[in-house]
Amino acid sequence: MVTAVEALKGQFGIAPILTVLGVAASTYYGWLAQQRDPSQRRRADTELLDQIREIHDRSGATYGAPRVHATLRRRGRHVSRKRVERLMREHGLQGAFLRKRWRAASTRQDPRHTPAPDLVNRDFTASAPTGCGSPTPHASPAGRACSGWPRSATRSPTGSSGGAAQIVATLTSSSARSSMRSGLVMSAQTRSSITRIAARITRLCASGNA
Repeated sequence: MVTAVEALKGQFGIAPILTVLGVAASTYYGWLAQQRDPSQRRRADTELLDQIREIHDRSGATYGAPRVHATLRRRGRHVSRKRVERLMREHGLQGAFLRKRWRAASTRQDPRHTPAPDLVNRDFTASAPTGCGSPTPHASPAGRACSGWPRSATRSPTGSSGGAAQIVATLTSSSARSSMRSGLVMSAQTRSSITRIAARITRLCASGNA
């Protein structure tokens, strides 16, 4: 702009040209002073820009600010990286870069995909509150949780009426020994409690054997 004003000022004058351009006179004379006597910082930027252009052209316009800055440091020119970025941005110098490919999320499901077949025919439907599907033909007793494993051939002592009687005898003898040690006689209420426990154990064992 300063060059254009200098070329036309002999024909039209400086003030009319600045009025048409919408530029203040102080701004114009400030630009003119900078061109006649640029600051030390501006002269250093001009010199640095020449080196940046040379490195950028030598790389085939592939070097960006980080590589240009690293090349300058290897040559012994220690300047800040932000200064190199600013000069390259102001003069339209840009390095080559690869665009990141868009990748779909690995957890996103494809609604058009056919689900894999159920090879074991799993059944999770419950016909009753205490029943559920089982992969084995084993039938669970009523009131007990279902199990997919077959019943073991070995039975515990509580799995028969004889085992129930053994538990009742153990409870009775234990209570009797405790009463003898304490010097007390087993009360009728204690005997009644043991009898009720024995009856309940017998019913549970009978339902388990059914």
